[in-house]
Amino acid sequence: MTTATERSAFVVEMLDRYKTMTMERLLALLPDKEPRRYLYDLIPLYPQRSGKGLRPALCIATCRAFGGSASSVLMSAVAIELFHNAFLVHDDVEDGSLNRRGSPTLVSEFGLPVAVNVGDAMNVLSIRPLMDNLQRLGPTLTWRVFAEIEHMVSESVEGQALELGWVRDNVCDLSDGDYLRMTLKKTCWYTCIHPCRIGAVVGSGGAADPDRFNRFGYFMGAAFQIQDDLLNLAGDEVKYGKEIGGDIWEGKRTLMLIHTLNHATPREHTRLQRFLATPRLDRSENDVRWVYKLMGKYGSLEYARASAHQLAGAALKEFVLAYGGLPDSEDKRFVEDIVLYMIERDL
Repeated sequence: MTTATERSAFVVEMLDRYKTMTMERLLALLPDKEPRRYLYDLIPLYPQRSGKGLRPALCIATCRAFGGSASSVLMSAVAIELFHNAFLVHDDVEDGSLNRRGSPTLVSEFGLPVAVNVGDAMNVLSIRPLMDNLQRLGPTLTWRVFAEIEHMVSESVEGQALELGWVRDNVCDLSDGDYLRMTLKKTCWYTCIHPCRIGAVVGSGGAADPDRFNRFGYFMGAAFQIQDDLLNLAGDEVKYGKEIGGDIWEGKRTLMLIHTLNHATPREHTRLQRFLATPRLDRSENDVRWVYKLMGKYGSLEYARASAHQLAGAALKEFVLAYGGLPDSEDKRFVEDIVLYMIERDL
């Protein structure tokens, strides 16, 4: 039986392999022209930092598990990675984040206008590898991948809109179901569901039904997001790469915050609601520590951790349905192992 240490080593090795492959192609696509200093030299900064490359790895591994080659799906994986990093740039602008993957965010280092434009450029550049699919995949599969990407981006911006709207309007009457619906849109579609769907469509030559991955990717993505939220509160800042407690400073409606709001006394709820109504720059460290202690009082972190494990268990059950019948392979094992790796990770 594989131990957690062995599983982690295997998953990290596979992630590194597919990230290297993706980054080589991504960097080769960048235009060799001006303006370099204010645009093209800045685009690689986020992709080259210490991110795991989860999304392209899922896409490539699923393609190979369904009998395809890495080269046939590589352009689609590059497009997904560019969209992902564009989301990160814009997310840091929207949240006012100071650090990303252990270094200053683009907005904190280069300013708001430059950061927004770099994120826009990443979105534009992601179109080229999808267009290049035409020569390798033909018009039918190329169009199907385009349709998957269009849905992926639409769901992601809708989920982001929900999260930003809850913060702006100081919505404090949310349920676990509200959080999971937001996470499905914001995280699951573009982190897990669509990378798997695209990989299977390309790998099978269009024969595989991509809907078979929806439940698997939802459970997997939700577990991933909750674990990421937990690391924001209880992780190591050097390993995590963002400021610890940043979600509290930003007032993000994480599962832990929602759990605390729903269990607080009326007096605590009023104080917490007042804190969340305060602009980020006016919030104090004492108040942030108080929110963290309140989460501890009601066991909100433990509740979220248990929820992540339950979702991961559900994802493993769905894995059998999504990948069942495929021959055993290194890539099939990788997809299965990464489910547990994501909730066991401490960085």
